[in-house]
Amino acid sequence: MAVSDTLITHSPPKASKGQRPGIALTVIAAAQLMVVLDATIVNIALPHIQDSLHFSTTDLAWVINAYTLTFGGLLLLGGRAGDILGRRRVFITGVLLFSLASLLGGFAQNSGMLLGARALQGIGGAICSPTAFALIATNFKEGPERNRAFGVFSAVAGSGAAIGLLAGGLLTEYLNWRWVLFVNVPIAIVIAVAAPRYINESERHPGRFDIAGALASTLGLVSLVYAFIRAASDGWSDSLTLVAFAAAAVLLVTFIVVERRTQEPITPLHMFANRNRSGSYVMMLCLAAAMFGIFFYVTLFVQRTLGYSPLKAGVAFLPISAAIITTAQISSRFQARTGPKPFMATGALLVTIGLLWLTRTTAHSGYPEGVLGPTVIFGLGMGCIFVPLMLLAVSGVSARETGAASGLLNATQQVGGALGLSILTTVFGTAAKDEFTRQLPSFTASATPAQKAEFGKTQQLPGSWGDEVLAYGISHAFLVAVALAFLALLTAIFVIKAKPSSLPSAPVPGAGL
Repeated sequence: MAVSDTLITHSPPKASKGQRPGIALTVIAAAQLMVVLDATIVNIALPHIQDSLHFSTTDLAWVINAYTLTFGGLLLLGGRAGDILGRRRVFITGVLLFSLASLLGGFAQNSGMLLGARALQGIGGAICSPTAFALIATNFKEGPERNRAFGVFSAVAGSGAAIGLLAGGLLTEYLNWRWVLFVNVPIAIVIAVAAPRYINESERHPGRFDIAGALASTLGLVSLVYAFIRAASDGWSDSLTLVAFAAAAVLLVTFIVVERRTQEPITPLHMFANRNRSGSYVMMLCLAAAMFGIFFYVTLFVQRTLGYSPLKAGVAFLPISAAIITTAQISSRFQARTGPKPFMATGALLVTIGLLWLTRTTAHSGYPEGVLGPTVIFGLGMGCIFVPLMLLAVSGVSARETGAASGLLNATQQVGGALGLSILTTVFGTAAKDEFTRQLPSFTASATPAQKAEFGKTQQLPGSWGDEVLAYGISHAFLVAVALAFLALLTAIFVIKAKPSSLPSAPVPGAGL
């Protein structure tokens, strides 16, 4: 989840319209659930999207990255918009934009139309998600009432991943993949109609939009991700790949220059001056890459190689959500006693072990040893890490900047996931090409006429030959994830120095699944 820059209001909130605070909270939480669901509900449908719109496996990563790049890149700008223009107004705008994009994506007839809709969805999510959290401060009085509202909101956000897995499986299996997008439309319409009746508008605060910074960072990251994914299919020496890398470098340097000079930067660079906070951002960047990789590649593996239906695939992922929730609860209870470092180091070690296990994936791996074991260990590790990461992100910052600090952590999660998935995809593509070359003679010699006809249409090896290519690519892609997790482990051991007394005592907004 994310919050705006000025989460703490300077005047007490009014009573919710019509004295219906329960309805106001339901509307706000429903919007956040709709956005959070997208992290997993689309993943379950990826194999069906690939077949329907003829994506290659490497290009399929754009279905995820088109959303996360615009969402992560514009998240802080969305929070700023709510502060300046009014949170309820911006909230409704974001919800309707998300709904329109979902409708367009559901009707997509080709890959370009779907990717455009996914990018627009990300913009809508970046507008409504930070303002949704901030509206709780606007509509609920400080104290027990607001704490309960935050508790409900956090529970909805935390359970969104599991709900998305099941919903994605049900919709894809019993309707089709388009309904993982269509389902947002009626929900968004109800939210947009109810919001003006039950949610109070916030006061407007003067400020400026850092449009130049937001565009430079988002376009720079898009160029960087494009360069990595193109390298997977066209090689590192391809002229367009090199141009994309160069454009990314220029845009990201421009972003830093803009942020240093502007009076109200979208990304306050002084946030990185604190050692523990910078360490938490580095860890989130690395671990988000691994998380996105697991949901992307393991989804393909269980449906392509193990032959699971979409619903069964969704259920197969539930243990990882249960593991994260379990250890996150334990971690939160012991932070005041142990401090963040023991849980962060232990969690990063478990994540590294789980990912290392996934590098042993083969076409003959079954669910218990190929998916359940490594992903549960990974989930236990991530659960240990999430709470201390969120606490460190806001430790030592003023109340005025709490929203910016936690929002930056959330943006780091989205950007790290997109960038990491693109790097994993580059390695996957290179390894899969090598295995494809090894499998092709066997396929040519023993494939049936029907299998050869299928290969002629898709240019992807069918049956056991395709399973070998997919598993080989996945096992090599997770070697990169292991390296990133090991970097997170080193960061936890050698960079993080926070003590229990330095952590905030109150719940804080942060990143979630």
